[in-house]
Amino acid sequence: MKLLLRRNIVKTKKAELKSFERPDEVREFPKGRLELIKIENATIGRAILEPGWKWSESVKPIVHTESCEAPHFQYHVSGLLRIRMDDGSEFDCHPGDVSLLGAGHDAWVVGDEPVVMVDFQGMVDYAKNL
Repeated sequence: MKLLLRRNIVKTKKAELKSFERPDEVREFPKGRLELIKIENATIGRAILEPGWKWSESVKPIVHTESCEAPHFQYHVSGLLRIRMDDGSEFDCHPGDVSLLGAGHDAWVVGDEPVVMVDFQGMVDYAKNL
C-alpha cells in the first residue's frame, strides 16, 4: 500500500488498525488517565481528564518539572481545556479545536465536563517519571 502526501512520500507494506478500546498502555494519574496506541513508528495518546484536573497538581508531582515540557499536537474531542503558556499567554481549547503547544505550559479542565483529547505528538513520555 502506498500513500502519497503533497510533500512527503510514506511507504508501507501493511495496513494496521488499533482502537483506544484496547490501548497498548494506560497511565493513570490523579483525576486523569492516558491511553496510548503504538502504530508503525508513532505513538498516539488519548487523554481523559476529569473536572478539577490541573497539570500542575496532577502530573507535576510525577515528572518533577516546573511546567509541562511535552510538546503537543492535539485534537479536542470534548470538554473545555484552558492552557497557560510560560510566557503568560492563555487560551481555551473547545471540542473540534486543534492545538499545537510548545514545551512550557500548564493546563486545567474548566467546568464540570471531562476533557477528552487525542494527541499525535507529545504523549510518549507524558506523565512518566524519567
